Amino acid sequence: MISVHTLPNGLRVVMEPITHVRSVSFGIWVQNGSRDESEKTNGISHFLEHLFFKGTDKRTSKDIANEMDAVGGQLNAFTSKECTCYMARTLDTHFDVALDVLSDMFFNSTFNEEGIEKERGVILEEISMYEDTPESVAMSMLDYNSYKNHPLGMTILGTPENIKSFSRDDFVNFVREKYKPHNTVIAIAGNIDVTEALEKITAAFSRFKGESLIETSAPAVYQPSFSLREKDIEQVHLCMGFPGIASDYNSETYALTCVNTVFGGGMSSRLFQKIREEHGLVYSVYSYNSSYRDTGMFVIYAGLNPTHVAEVLHLITGEIKGMFTDKITKEQLAKTREQLKSGFLMGLESAQNRMNNIGHTLMALDRTVTPDEIIANVDAVDLDAFYAVCEKIFKLDQVSLSLVGKQVEGLDKDAVLGKVQ
Repeated sequence: MISVHTLPNGLRVVMEPITHVRSVSFGIWVQNGSRDESEKTNGISHFLEHLFFKGTDKRTSKDIANEMDAVGGQLNAFTSKECTCYMARTLDTHFDVALDVLSDMFFNSTFNEEGIEKERGVILEEISMYEDTPESVAMSMLDYNSYKNHPLGMTILGTPENIKSFSRDDFVNFVREKYKPHNTVIAIAGNIDVTEALEKITAAFSRFKGESLIETSAPAVYQPSFSLREKDIEQVHLCMGFPGIASDYNSETYALTCVNTVFGGGMSSRLFQKIREEHGLVYSVYSYNSSYRDTGMFVIYAGLNPTHVAEVLHLITGEIKGMFTDKITKEQLAKTREQLKSGFLMGLESAQNRMNNIGHTLMALDRTVTPDEIIANVDAVDLDAFYAVCEKIFKLDQVSLSLVGKQVEGLDKDAVLGKVQ
């Protein structure tokens, strides 16, 4: 059973005992990501994530790695647009080691100049690697132009100029400003004794102090956009965006998941079957929903030969219109629901995924979302709910497009957009 506890300092702890496993997954979730940055600080959250692994008052970066390796444990972290998570996974007998190492990193990282300079180079290489991935570039261009003048449109990695400029004082001040007990969640899933684990977490995190007031960015508003970037590569990478749905786990969230599965979420989807299997025009084509706390964007991606841009846009538009003219049946929707439930429930056989679920939902929604609740909401999606979301998402007069590749700068905006009307 999932339990939530609030410590005297405001830190929330969510735990889910799983007695049939021998591991424990432990995460520190901070509600701070790239959308909580300014233009001048863009990239600092991700840079900080790297620096927490570079050494503390009593451990070097090598000590951190060696201590976890010695017990067969794993340390990792990620930064998203709305949060940063530091996580550890060990056998249940080594939970104390994971707690000691991770809490030491969280509170006692030195942000020493040598570590900063090394990671500065690493992140600049990461940005270069990202620039060599045109699929990601096309997606970032879509975000930047569709959330124009809002932090949600900025990249998580930041700009090279920012990465080169950050000083140790910038990191220390940013942590002091953004890392607070009231916007942090400790999530634990695995073979634990809840009472004992809570005592250990309380002891380790009682020193965590800070005021409760956290500034958040203004709500983001999707706006149609059109962007092109010339790149000397063999393919054109195309992203098409539509207004999406926020990540608040309401009935629309589950209906949109069903819509995405039918439309472009897998090999049996309409997009894949039409554009790849029937016409053979692409190797990769799919759709997904990017959801944030106040907005979202439904995105279609395709990688294709430059000579096929007009035809692929026409086929994608045809499949969008076909969602309304060639409607799915109750039986097809039932199969989609079973597909989603199977994927979700099989994923929850992992303690790591359970930790991610309870940590993320408590941080984002101020409540946990149980597997039974998710299954019930998926089962509740009927044809009316399915098509209400289709009507909300697929607005061709609100389309955004980004294209990266050879011969794209010569494309005429009106001519290209004319293919999606």
